[in-house]
This record gives sequence, structure tokens and C-alpha cells, in this order.
Amino acid sequence: MAIEIIVPATSANIGPGFDVVGLSLSLYLHLTVNIDSTPGPPILTYEGEGADEAPLDPYKNLTTRVALYVLRCHGISSFPSGVKIHVKNEIPFGRGLGSSGAAVIAGVLLGDVLGNLKLSTERKLDFALMVERHPDNVTAALIGGFVGSYLRELDHSATAAASVPLAEVLPEYPPDACEGWGRDPPLPPTGIGHYVRFPWATEIKAVAIIPQFELSTAKARAALPESYSRKDVIFNLQRLAVLTTALGMSPPDPELIYEAMKDRMHQPYRKSLIPGLPEVLSSVTPATHQGLLGICLSGAGPTILALATGGFDKIAEAASAVFARHNVKVDWKVLSVCGGSTVKQP
Repeated sequence: MAIEIIVPATSANIGPGFDVVGLSLSLYLHLTVNIDSTPGPPILTYEGEGADEAPLDPYKNLTTRVALYVLRCHGISSFPSGVKIHVKNEIPFGRGLGSSGAAVIAGVLLGDVLGNLKLSTERKLDFALMVERHPDNVTAALIGGFVGSYLRELDHSATAAASVPLAEVLPEYPPDACEGWGRDPPLPPTGIGHYVRFPWATEIKAVAIIPQFELSTAKARAALPESYSRKDVIFNLQRLAVLTTALGMSPPDPELIYEAMKDRMHQPYRKSLIPGLPEVLSSVTPATHQGLLGICLSGAGPTILALATGGFDKIAEAASAVFARHNVKVDWKVLSVCGGSTVKQP
């Protein structure tokens, strides 16, 4: 019987919550895992979003490398013989919808299953954060819902990821990666990440307007300044303090939420990377589109996330028209805020 691992997409930042808050969204990364008595290395197959890009070598693919990292931290040096993993992915690569975070969480869950480790949720998060140091996406993917999180500061020796490079900085493993590479990885310290789940009004949906080009997180981060003014930091903190409660209120208040989703820490600096971004953020408002609550860049972009209780088609069409004037094609989806990752075992 097959084991199924299902991990949701995520959107981080949600306006002022830069590197702090995240949402789980109803697009999924599915893994179907079969183990039989056939000798040999693991077989990895892939379909869906990113099928032409994802490495099928289990020693270079992000998900299987993370799984192997988890296994090796527990004294299991290799994958069990006869493992077959089929990936079906709905999450676009490089669009600000947490594709790498989902891959990391899937890898942690895969390692837990293959090693029969029975790790706690908190310990799974520790392993994920040894690979992806920004807790907003991986926490939302693991826990689900609307979450806030922080990463505990550790000394240099504890945070050196050695055999597991940071997904954001080094998305591809070295050309010589093989079964013998990374056999002595560092154990994650206990309690790296901490989180809380905020309330979420069930009538709020997320309209994801997805430009058809990739934007790497590393490139988007390179556009940010090294420091911010006190005025801009206070601007974001004030709005985030309101937003985390406002999105759980029913009925939602458009006037309160729209202003609370404004940002001065990352969106202004990324506008040159996303043609049409300033115009979309300024022209699609609750005054022009009934049902809209707020609008922001999803993660590092280029996806735009509009939170709304209705009028989804008109919101998406208005944003699409702006992008079209900048010769950018888009796709769009109406998504729900969903639960976290699940593992279904026979």
C-alpha cells in the first residue's frame, strides 16, 4: 500500500509581516511513496508544475536530499531498498507561493516516514529550519492556517548547515552530489522555531494572480536595503499588530484590513522586478472592487495575493489588465486558507 504525503502551498509576508507571518493555501505538493523488495536505489518520478526543472536524481532533488538528511541524523545512512516516490506538484516554481518551503517540509515528512521516526511537530520544524532559515513559509506549510513565527538565534556552530545548503541561497546541490556526499550532517538544535496560529475568518478567500515568469527569492532579497528607517519599521509594526486580529474578525472590515496590509519594508524595493506591481497595488482597492479586503505581494513575488470575500473574477481581471499593459501574461486562482501537511499511511 502507498503512503501519501500532502503539503500545501504558502504565501508569506501578507503585507507588513515581512519574514514573520504566512498562510497555507489550497495548492498542493503530493508525494506517493511505495516500498517493495526490489533491490536498488530510490526511483523518483515527477509530474505537474516544474516537471521539466526538478532533478530526478534523489541525491540532488531537494525533497529527497532533505529526507536523506533526516535519516542520516538518526543513524540511517541510505534510503531503504526498493523505494519509489512519485511527485505530483500543483505549486508553481519561483512565483512566491512557497514551492521550496513545501519541498523542504515534504522531505522532512518523507524522512520521518521512511525511518519510522515518529518525530514531533516541533522536531520536524527544527529539521526544516536547518534547510530553510525563514520560518514563515515552512511553518505555514507544516502547521497550516494563518501563522506567525520566529527563529531563535543560535551560535554559528549550531547554525552551520554543512551538508544541507540553504534552499534560498543554493537551490541546486553540488555537481558531485552522490550517495556518499553529506554522510555526517549536523543535528538541528532543539527548538529553533516558535510559532502561533492566528484566527482566520472562514469567509476570506485568497485570489492568487500569478505572472508567468519566475523570480528567485535570492534575487528578490538582493533588492532589499541593509537597514530601514525607524519611521518605516514603526509603520509596518503598527499595521501587523492590527492585521493579525483583523483577519480573524467576522464579518471582515475592508477599511481596517486594506490599510493594515500596506508595507514599506519589501514591496517598494521589489517594484522594479515586477512590471505593473505599483499600479496593481494602488488601483485595486475596496473602493473600486466590492468584496476586496486587501492586496499585497505574495512572498518575494511575482504573485499578487488579494484577500477578498467576493468579486473574485473582477479583482483578478482588473489585475490581469494592468499586467497586460506591461506585456506580462498571468494566470489566477481562487484559493482557500487550508490546514497543514498530512501523511496518510495504510
